[in-house]
Amino acid sequence: MHDKARIGFVGLGSMGLPMARNLVAAGHEVAGHDIRPTPMAALCAAGGQAAATACDAARDAGILILMVVDAAQAREVLIAQGAARALLPGGIVALMSTCLADEVAALGREVAATGRVLVDAPVSGGVVGAEAGTLSIMAAGDADALARLGPVLEVLGARTFVVGAEPGQGAVAKAVNQLLCGVHIAAAAEALALAGKLGLDTGVMLEIVSGSAAASWMIRDRGPRMIREPGAVTSTVDIFVKDLGIVAETGRDARAPLPVAAAALQMFLAAASAGDGALDDSQVIRAYRRLMGAS
Repeated sequence: MHDKARIGFVGLGSMGLPMARNLVAAGHEVAGHDIRPTPMAALCAAGGQAAATACDAARDAGILILMVVDAAQAREVLIAQGAARALLPGGIVALMSTCLADEVAALGREVAATGRVLVDAPVSGGVVGAEAGTLSIMAAGDADALARLGPVLEVLGARTFVVGAEPGQGAVAKAVNQLLCGVHIAAAAEALALAGKLGLDTGVMLEIVSGSAAASWMIRDRGPRMIREPGAVTSTVDIFVKDLGIVAETGRDARAPLPVAAAALQMFLAAASAGDGALDDSQVIRAYRRLMGAS
């Protein structure tokens, strides 16, 4: 399979669409499918093709990339709708969504039964990384499939970390990554909410913690949004309800206590239950402010 093999792409959301566009810009033939017509039209405008169904996206392709919501949606596309069998024999499914490890492993077996191979390759870097082609990719799967997929992953990410040989191991790496991301956001929100509660200038406080030993990438990135009114969304509160839920299940299955991650999950749940689920994840600070009796 050469570098410019036809690629099917299912899931043209806020990250999937720029990823597909980057593949087109790199010279790949990309057929994309989404349940919404608008992103498919946008892909066509960038030089890609619109596929009416997931099977149409996969047909005659050597690689099928999935950026769907979860493993259940991936299984619906690949098995129930038959997209795996629509791929060329020996083709590669790259599952790049955040999913539970056990579900990815099971899906890998189902894909293997069709004569294709699943590579577990979740990503980190958000919309900004998807647009810039600088995602961090945590890949696990058959060594030959990883080698064949390599040129495609190089377009999508700044670095690919091979974390194992079995589907599901990438999902575990992503869970660890999301544990830290969610906890860092929640901790930053707690600190800035406290500063506001006690009457400090939160802009000054953010400048202090962003340049001190308390600094983190998340506080520098999310902090400015926390002290402004809700606006642009790069990742939602609901995404961290999902991702930290996966972290919690991963810990439970491993009999590994994760008390800090559990506390962060409760704050994202509190924000979502108050109607803030579609807001930028920085707005978990609103849940802290409500608890503190602040406006």
